[in-house]
Amino acid sequence: MDQRMVEFIAALRSSGVRISLAESADAFQAVEAMGAMDREIFRTSLRATLIKEQHDQALFEKLFPLFFQVNQPPPMHNGAGQLTAKEAHMLAQALRQMNQALRQMMEKLVNGEPLNSQELRTLDQMMGSDQYTDLRYQRYLARQMEKALNFQEVKDALKELAETLNKMGMDSQHLKDLMKAMQANHEALQEQIRQHSGEAILRNLVEQQPPTPQNGLLNRPFQAYSENDMAQIRKEVSRLAAALRTRLALRLRRSRTGQLDFKSTLRANLKHGFVPIELRRRNHTLKPKLVVVCDISTSMRYCSELMLSLLHAIQDQISKTSAFTFIDHLEYVSPYFEHNLPQRAIEEVLRRMPGGYYNTDLGFSLFCFSEKFMDMVDHRTTFIVVGDGRNNYNDPGLAVLKNISRRARATIWLNPEPVMMWGTGDSDMGRYAEVVDHTFQVSNLNQLAAAIDQLLVH
Repeated sequence: MDQRMVEFIAALRSSGVRISLAESADAFQAVEAMGAMDREIFRTSLRATLIKEQHDQALFEKLFPLFFQVNQPPPMHNGAGQLTAKEAHMLAQALRQMNQALRQMMEKLVNGEPLNSQELRTLDQMMGSDQYTDLRYQRYLARQMEKALNFQEVKDALKELAETLNKMGMDSQHLKDLMKAMQANHEALQEQIRQHSGEAILRNLVEQQPPTPQNGLLNRPFQAYSENDMAQIRKEVSRLAAALRTRLALRLRRSRTGQLDFKSTLRANLKHGFVPIELRRRNHTLKPKLVVVCDISTSMRYCSELMLSLLHAIQDQISKTSAFTFIDHLEYVSPYFEHNLPQRAIEEVLRRMPGGYYNTDLGFSLFCFSEKFMDMVDHRTTFIVVGDGRNNYNDPGLAVLKNISRRARATIWLNPEPVMMWGTGDSDMGRYAEVVDHTFQVSNLNQLAAAIDQLLVH
């Protein structure tokens, strides 16, 4: 219990609750005096000693049941226990017709085997579970793990298996019992993954260092932001934008003289006997022209919002920015920024495309762009995509992106996911990276600002 309390206090501190060592000691003394057998008294003792601000109570109430309840692994059953030897042979024969990965999952469902610790660790590595420190992403992380395990294909395979075994002559009652057990085991695996994703996030909360007021917040991953964090971050955007604007203005000013044009200098100085009295230089003062396409699905919303805010704040140093957002379709959002303050414009964009469980489809959005807006891309345009490259197994639209890359001056991709996750599950990022000119991994606001600074250098 003491260790669990230490972890609970660490998670509260990592989430921004101010708890001193003396207050932590008070909590242990209160629990020692009041006991931990009565759950309500135990909860009240911790809340009274650890929580000082009213706005922290909601976080306490959210974390408490996650740390102080026992999550038993979901029960699973052997579905083949009632089969005869002949029926077991039918089942084995039907399973051998499937590919290896699908057959392994189906065998787990038949035998009632949960995911082992090695399989869970592999899932964590594939999904980058150590990046998530906000419990709001528990369901999202669980869904990503299910996709990595091909759960949708498993559901389809269950139906096909039932049809195959029926045709092979398996007893109808035995077949019904087998399918019922496999469906129950499938649901148990889903529950195991949901519990594991929650436990992974709790571990990250415990291990995460408490945020420092400004600089620490700028270095926190986008997935770890809360609404309170975003309120502070939005104030920091103007400061970062001012620094970016200053650096870009200095570069443009220095480039006004351009590079020495040797041939023009010689022609201009024919009258001086080729003595270079009058120098001629190339003009390199053109401001950048940008087209930005931002994914604003739930997992990408904060990153894309901050990208649009930064670009709007430095518009005086950019020739033109054409901004688009997408989830399952494309929206042209530049008009919202023409007559509104940045925050009001972004609120309107997010209102038109609210968060939810959409099927993100960048390929279709790129196709819509090519049909309606391709004339925005020319040899002066830098084309930027802000997204995680996950298409839910839809057509990634690589042919369209290749055509855009041929027309544009440069194509840039900003992705907040860890590089090790690119190309895993439904991610097409590995294929996109081969098409675009540059990729940046931007998991926090400081990295995002640095990436914008670099892409505007040229």
